[in-house]
Amino acid sequence: MSHEASRPVSEENAPAGQVPNTEENAGTETTAAATTAGAGTTFGAGATAGADSTAGTEAISGAEYLKKIVSAPVYRVATNTPLENMETLSKRIGNEVLVKREDLQPVHSFKIRGAFNRMSQLTDDERARGVVAASAGNHAQGVALSGTELGVRTVIVMPEVTPSIKIDAVRSFGGEVLLHGANFDEAKAKAMELSEVEGMVWVAPFDDEAVIAGQGTAGLEIFQSRPDVDRVFVQVGGGGLAAGISVLLKELDPNIQVIGVEPEESACLTHALAAGHPVALDHVSLFAEGVAVKQIGSETFRVCREYLDDVITVSSDEISAAIKDIFDDTRAIAEPAGAVALAGLKRYAADHQVEGETLAHVLSGANVNFHSLRYVSERAEIGEGGEGIFGVSIPEREGAFLEFCKILGHRAVTEFSYRVGQRDGEKPARIFVGVKLKNGEDERKAIAEDLREAGYGVVDLSDDDVAKEHVRYMIGGTPGQHVDETAYSFEFPENPGALLHFLEVLGTRWNITGFHYRSFGMDHGRVLAAFEDVSGDAEFQEHLQQLGYHATDVTDSPAYDFFISAE
Repeated sequence: MSHEASRPVSEENAPAGQVPNTEENAGTETTAAATTAGAGTTFGAGATAGADSTAGTEAISGAEYLKKIVSAPVYRVATNTPLENMETLSKRIGNEVLVKREDLQPVHSFKIRGAFNRMSQLTDDERARGVVAASAGNHAQGVALSGTELGVRTVIVMPEVTPSIKIDAVRSFGGEVLLHGANFDEAKAKAMELSEVEGMVWVAPFDDEAVIAGQGTAGLEIFQSRPDVDRVFVQVGGGGLAAGISVLLKELDPNIQVIGVEPEESACLTHALAAGHPVALDHVSLFAEGVAVKQIGSETFRVCREYLDDVITVSSDEISAAIKDIFDDTRAIAEPAGAVALAGLKRYAADHQVEGETLAHVLSGANVNFHSLRYVSERAEIGEGGEGIFGVSIPEREGAFLEFCKILGHRAVTEFSYRVGQRDGEKPARIFVGVKLKNGEDERKAIAEDLREAGYGVVDLSDDDVAKEHVRYMIGGTPGQHVDETAYSFEFPENPGALLHFLEVLGTRWNITGFHYRSFGMDHGRVLAAFEDVSGDAEFQEHLQQLGYHATDVTDSPAYDFFISAE
């Protein structure tokens, strides 16, 4: 595959119609549709520049990056973090698993490395003007602490709905916080205004050579600690960390495999590789918000495509299971983005039957909202293959409950919801049951088969998000009369007025026949809503677009069909 040396697109020079490369651009409206990754994508050095290269711009070489990384003065503020053995997980998967503890940085994430390296290169004039950034996450804290160490004024523009814990963290590191706008895009626009009008220097979160070099120091530490490592797994958001670590390791030892890992619903590098250039995703999942980036940077894409050996994707359940693995071995609580690399390590080792190797991954951050751990805990067992969820129809007759439980045997039941059905035998009761598993998917299939052989209607809901996020918590069941309804899953921003906005746009013209919301302690909430007589209604679709919340039609969800939909 050829590699294009294209002009880096920073937030200042992003062409019209492109999504600027930001750490938290998940809410940016885009017009470019994502292209799904296809077969035949290859990686490796030795590529030629493509037709998209900008005349007069030369790509920095791997040797030059190596020099920049080795000379990066990050240790004025950053810590040489330990590379620890995860003994429990190592025994379980038959490989030595090492974790790079970037959660132990002063700002609890790797972002301090790139931010400080970039800001340490400011000229005297630039320092006098100060720097500005837009972020509600780890980049903000890295910029703030770097500014304090360097004696540079830092202004961080954050959306007005930013949780107070994040605002206080930035202020505690010496940053000035300017709250502006209802979302990240509006905050970023204000930051751009400050850069242009007041002359403040914009500090990009990833698509910058100095930032990439700063992040690459984490790779240097891995190599210094364990030069015998076989494979290193790195999460990919904007690509700064993956680019820095991969170029460093490949320059020092080309035999070390470096694998990028992305969430399935935020796979901006995977889609860029398929297209041959960075593309804007239509939507990204915000579960692992630290890597929820719609468009990878131009320079980070070029470096990742040249130096990564592979890129894989993982599910939210697998990320949740990885958070639990990290806690079990280290007692550290990783943020979802921080555990993405371990989720990929486990997936890769299983898929490729890797045994007896030394595998390292980066715990990139631990700035987690405590209340979000409820969601993580509920999904971790499923992600590890330790729980199966089923919808089962049982007859309304004496002893049916006992017979059902006997089929499950001595397996531990993790959840059981039941409501009496019709006793005339025409309509069986429907139960929602969770079962603890020892043998993963094979055991799930065996349970379903045993139940079917016994005459029960069974639906395996273990992979159904509607079941895991909504149905298991809902009451009310099916409507008492037939209703022609369509069900949608929405992502609501967790801010005052979000529900009111929803009802003002959709709740007055169309009848809402079902609604479920449950807070998971994140910056966004998941809502299930059903509407009557909207199938084929063009006006409804127009209002759905006007709402501005990501919506997915889930009427065909097995869980919705089994427990909620009208007969």
